[in-house]
Amino acid sequence: MSPFVPGTEIRIEGSPGGPLSGLRFAAKDLFDIAGHPTGGGNPDWARQNPVPTRHAWAVQTLLDAGATLVGKTITDEVSLGILGENAFEGTPLNPAAPGHVPGGSSSGSASAVAQGLCETALGTDTGGSVRVPASFCGLYGIRPTHGRLDLTGMLPQAPSSDTTGWFARDAATFARVSEVLLQEKVAEALPARLVVATDAFGFAEPETAAALQPMLDRLKRIVPEWREEVLAPPGLVAWGRAQRTLQPVEAWETFREWVERDNPRFAFSVARGLVMAAATPEVERGWAALTRQEVRGRLRHLLPPGSVLALPTTPFPAPKAGLPLSALNPIRDQILCLCALGGLAGHPQVSLPGATVQGRPVGLSLIAARGAETLLLRTALAMENA
Repeated sequence: MSPFVPGTEIRIEGSPGGPLSGLRFAAKDLFDIAGHPTGGGNPDWARQNPVPTRHAWAVQTLLDAGATLVGKTITDEVSLGILGENAFEGTPLNPAAPGHVPGGSSSGSASAVAQGLCETALGTDTGGSVRVPASFCGLYGIRPTHGRLDLTGMLPQAPSSDTTGWFARDAATFARVSEVLLQEKVAEALPARLVVATDAFGFAEPETAAALQPMLDRLKRIVPEWREEVLAPPGLVAWGRAQRTLQPVEAWETFREWVERDNPRFAFSVARGLVMAAATPEVERGWAALTRQEVRGRLRHLLPPGSVLALPTTPFPAPKAGLPLSALNPIRDQILCLCALGGLAGHPQVSLPGATVQGRPVGLSLIAARGAETLLLRTALAMENA
């Protein structure tokens, strides 16, 4: 299926002579494009909210750099999903694993890049919405440091975790686009230290951990010092539970006024998630907030400047599309256990392609200190060239 929002045709030429001239990009349907409704993956959002008059900051930045916008891409409803299946707009093709989900909620953006319809695409990442589709579709994907980029014109979900992200098929294009959006050149030096998250590799399915081992071995050859550490002493499940508490509660607060005012249509799973979030006890919210502080302290300890931490991006490759609702909850929960630290800690993370399980891609993730995105980009380039 096409990754683009049904019924839309958009093409906006980039400024001539910019550093991204010749590149095409797409934007997830959470980013404002002047004169076009922002649909948010829901049939009622665009109808019940005004048409934007300005481009989102990220869209304008890429246009100013010379990239040409070629369309708006499908997203899980108001970004409340991790697998990439939208009950109203459909499931974009995962060309790297046909018949399997592309990952969400930036599903259309990942699909468009993976199909070669554009060189890069904007997504968003709150609980894994760039990292997961990057892993499932065999792409480079980045979740920058929380708060680093201007989110003006991007539909929010959970502001304490929301970030803009993007995809590319190769490391050179990935770095080229990243330098524009981050407004910083790729670091000259490689990391001095590597930390391997043993509990995260143990949590992944054995076939996934084994498939990633050659990439991990290559990484160890280009980083002079490495060691193994437990990432989450309380357990990755506890970290996942904290993010599954904080993120939905914030999402409910974000969309509550709209829901109560306009009574919009939702897929069952999305509506159920919002209802459950609204009923979250205060004691659970307090525990999750304390866990977030713990996670941030742990990441500061593990990642002094010049360090990177490695873990599987997802615990398994893309599941089949169209699974029954009863099968989806454990899949989502497992994914979030590995992705939770993004929203909890706010550190930059990239997912690197290069491994497969039974022909389906899985990604290796690297995390660095806050603000150290360009160290991750240097590592990505070195890994591709190794």
